[in-house]
Amino acid sequence: MIEKSTIDAVFDTARVEEVIGDFVQLKKSGTNYKGLSPFTDERTPSFMVSPVKQIWKDFSSGKGGNVVAFLMEHEHFTYPEAIKYLAKKYNIEYQETEQSEEQKEQASERESMYLVSEFANKFFKNALHNSEQGKAIGLSYFKERGFTEETIKKFELGYSPDSWDAFTSEAIRKGYQLEFLEKTGLTIVKEEKQFDRFKGRVMFPIQSMSGRVLGFGGRILTNDKKAAKYLNSPESEIYHKSKVLYGIYFAKQEIAKEDNCYLVEGYTDVIQFYQTGVKNVVSSSGTALTVEQIRLINRLTKNITVLFDGDAAGTRASLRGIDLILEQGMDVKVCSFPDGEDPDSFARQNTYDELTEYLHENAQDFISFKASLLREESKNDPVKKAEVVRDMVTSISKIPDAIKREIYVQECSRIMEISEDVIFTALAQLRNTDLKDQRKKERQHKAAGAMEVVKSDSKAPKVDPQYILEKKIIEILLLYGQFEEEFEDLILKENDEGELELEPERYTAKVFQKIYLDLQEDEVEFTNEAFQNVYSILIEELNQNPDFKIETFINQVSPEIASEITEIMMNEERYTLHRWHDQEIHVKQKDVTVSRYVNDIILNLRRFLINKKVKELSQLVQAPEAIDNDVTMQDIMDYLSLRRILSDKLNRVV
Repeated sequence: MIEKSTIDAVFDTARVEEVIGDFVQLKKSGTNYKGLSPFTDERTPSFMVSPVKQIWKDFSSGKGGNVVAFLMEHEHFTYPEAIKYLAKKYNIEYQETEQSEEQKEQASERESMYLVSEFANKFFKNALHNSEQGKAIGLSYFKERGFTEETIKKFELGYSPDSWDAFTSEAIRKGYQLEFLEKTGLTIVKEEKQFDRFKGRVMFPIQSMSGRVLGFGGRILTNDKKAAKYLNSPESEIYHKSKVLYGIYFAKQEIAKEDNCYLVEGYTDVIQFYQTGVKNVVSSSGTALTVEQIRLINRLTKNITVLFDGDAAGTRASLRGIDLILEQGMDVKVCSFPDGEDPDSFARQNTYDELTEYLHENAQDFISFKASLLREESKNDPVKKAEVVRDMVTSISKIPDAIKREIYVQECSRIMEISEDVIFTALAQLRNTDLKDQRKKERQHKAAGAMEVVKSDSKAPKVDPQYILEKKIIEILLLYGQFEEEFEDLILKENDEGELELEPERYTAKVFQKIYLDLQEDEVEFTNEAFQNVYSILIEELNQNPDFKIETFINQVSPEIASEITEIMMNEERYTLHRWHDQEIHVKQKDVTVSRYVNDIILNLRRFLINKKVKELSQLVQAPEAIDNDVTMQDIMDYLSLRRILSDKLNRVV
């Protein structure tokens, strides 16, 4: 259990925009920030962060909450882990009480795998620095690569002893279960035997964006031709290599700051660049670049510079990843190193100034780089030249932005000395083919689900007025609960002719008191269970705390209720995503006429409930077993009369 003092200190100190800014590139939008959703694939920002309210909302996925909720959703942290992460980020002393055995057993399978990975990381680091074998073999290797002691500790490099079960035996002795050692891939189990997957290798921990150890890469140091030079952790519940970039934890802030990301191939490329001073660098860890990895970068910057070895064959193979980057609407530059050099060796032999100068002078637009590389291969062969042009047009066709496509067509025409018309024709044919293929897949998908559609008798969801009104009441309580306003109540009285009419009565009260008393008087109960919970907690908090603040309140409730509150609070921010003011559409600010707004909502709710009652009474009159129709009809007439008065008050047609 975490000490309450630690939790309070974390919530008092942590800033939602700073924490989320480590994972998503945020841009100022009025008093808020906006960015691309980290939970869905989108091109237009629908992710909002409110520094004032200390909450966030992702309109594309529906997720939302406070700073802890973000870490739990994005990094799959448990609540204690999220608090611990924030305490570490803001240098807050973390205090917790000892967990019971029962609490330890309740840890999820996923969490158990994280714990095993964290233990393995500590074991490998200890073996590197404190064992004779680790110092003689592992540490010597890293120092030969030019890594300083500070760099080795920064990247938490380690060594797995050259023994069949050194790690596994120690992990089991420490109480870690073999089941999770096997599921993380750290231990290989064959019948009754268990042995270490990474024995005799130097270790590179692979971390998530928040620094959690997901898996490992291990490099063998012997000349064993039967063993792979590099070995990665297998896919697991916590490690998906297609969704991870090596070094992203250390590079994320620098990528956002520089608005550019250098993409290399290997672990040592990343480390050497970082040590030299170029910190906005990540690696796909020797695997082919994936869409998920590109999207990870896309949250931080729109600009990628792909760095290639001087090896021409390797460069040609890596060019395939460029089309994937272009498809995601990102801007790509390419830089290759001299023959025989790679990012690791080049960074090792040059200073920071020399390295950055080289990157600046040699980074080319992708189309120029591709043209020069492929043109060299085609020489004066017209057939090969045609293939080169098709290759370049294929890349251009991947770009979603029409203006950018046209600019690249012009550049391709200039470089390859071929008319723009010819390139545009080829581009149109290619894009039409892609479009036809896409439509064909869509038709096949629809055809496959046709029977299900026919069988389904589901109808479009109806708008529930009571749900909307209840939601509005919660919103008013959150935004204006402690406001003191002058209200005009409508008291139902009989006039001299015996007709019902509403007489105004003015008085001053706090908004939450007005709402509470009105709902009590009408004996109104919320029909939505989530709103019921939020309403009862809110009224109690507003009654007890005159200094009520949303950002404090949201940190004290459960994640489920916090999510509901965020949904309500951030819904009013949605219009800023669409830049309505730029289109001269002006949204009325509710706080200008709070009392009127409160009265309208209450009157609307009363009107809705009266309509509901009239409908129920009408059904009673029509029922065969109806007894006293005269009384029921009189009740209906009274309700209709009251509804007419409310409609007049709301300026609404009955």
